[in-house]
Order: sequence, then C-alpha cells, then structure tokens
Amino acid sequence: MANNKPIIFVLGGPGCGKGTQCERIVRDFGFLHLSAGDLLRDEVKRKSELGKKCEQLMKDGKLVPAEVTLSLLRKAMKDANNAKGYLIDGFPRALEQAQAFDKTVGRPTLVIFLECPQDVMEKRLLKRGETSGRSDDNLATIIKRFETFQKESLPVIAFYRKLKAGLVLQQSSVPPPDMVYKEMELIIRKAITPVISTRDAYSQCSLWPGPDCPNILNMDNPI
Repeated sequence: MANNKPIIFVLGGPGCGKGTQCERIVRDFGFLHLSAGDLLRDEVKRKSELGKKCEQLMKDGKLVPAEVTLSLLRKAMKDANNAKGYLIDGFPRALEQAQAFDKTVGRPTLVIFLECPQDVMEKRLLKRGETSGRSDDNLATIIKRFETFQKESLPVIAFYRKLKAGLVLQQSSVPPPDMVYKEMELIIRKAITPVISTRDAYSQCSLWPGPDCPNILNMDNPI
C-alpha cells in the first residue's frame, strides 16, 4: 500500500473491459482511478517531445518505457494524496514495470486480471474505434497490441501469482459488465478491508460500507 492506502491493479488484454469495471469500483469505493493509457494520451495531447515519442510507440502497438509510465503514475498519485485508495488500470504491462513499481512505490493490495477471448476483444475494439477517435483502435494496431499483451503482459500475472497466494483475482469479462462486477465485488471488499480488530473494522467500514458492516457499526460498544 502507498501511505497505507489500498492499490488495485486492473489488468487484461486490450478491449477486455478494464475501464468499464473501473467505473464501478470507483462508484462503490471512491478510489482515485488512474489509467496508464490515459496519462500517456494526455502527454501526447500536450505535444511535448516525450508525448511525440509515446505517440509513435502507441501507434506501433509497442510499450512505452517503464520509467516514463511509472513517473506519470507516481506524480498523479502524489498529486492526489487525499485519495482513499488507488485504482490503476493498464499497468503494469511488462515485468520490469511490475518490479519497478514494487521497489519504488509498493506492492499492490489486489491484482484483477480480466480474462477475455481475443475474438471478443477484437470486436469490442473495432466497435469502439467507430467513435473513439483513438489512433490505436484500428485492426493493424489491434493485432500488434494483442501480440504485445501475450508476450509482455501475461508474465506479469505469473509474477504476481508467485509473489503472494490470493494476490491475483482472475475473472472472465465475457458476461455483461454488471454480472462481472458482482462476482468480483465481495473479493475486492475483503482484500481492502482486512478486519484485524474491532477498531480497524469500525474505521474501515466507515470508508467502505459493506453487507457485514451494519453489525459492526451498530454494536453497543464499537470501540
């Protein structure tokens, strides 16, 4: 945790529904949502030298250097020091990014891996490309992004699985979004609110109310 605040990574192939699920997590838990892709695209819009380099890499379906993405994330986290927790999607996308984050920021509280067949993701991306205006939502780049994900990002999941039992939550994102979220919500809640003592339970439930919290908060002597 960064400053004792939960950090959740949301990983998965392009088009698996990371942003859709992040919207629901933010709604229910009030975390700061940081999209590595959005941070990079914002840099591109600023037309800085760094942005121009990032834009070409993204068009080619390649990964931006780890130090660049990590620097943008760390700044965004520092600027929002009052956040309840951090929800980071699309990062880490490579093993070196995961190792660098673990060393310089901290270990994530939970890693959500949204699993989805490639043909389903491709259809979603092509549909999104009709209105998104994103330079990487075209078939040629999409295929390159799939290849990069298989080569660079899947080892990240294996890394976290070995790091700690139960750290990775693997979830199919093929069903409707609300159904996907319903299956994950309780696990997320348990991961970020470990009940170590009654005092901790009272404090945590005041931040993230859940189905078990009324019994805790309505006790005669909660503290």
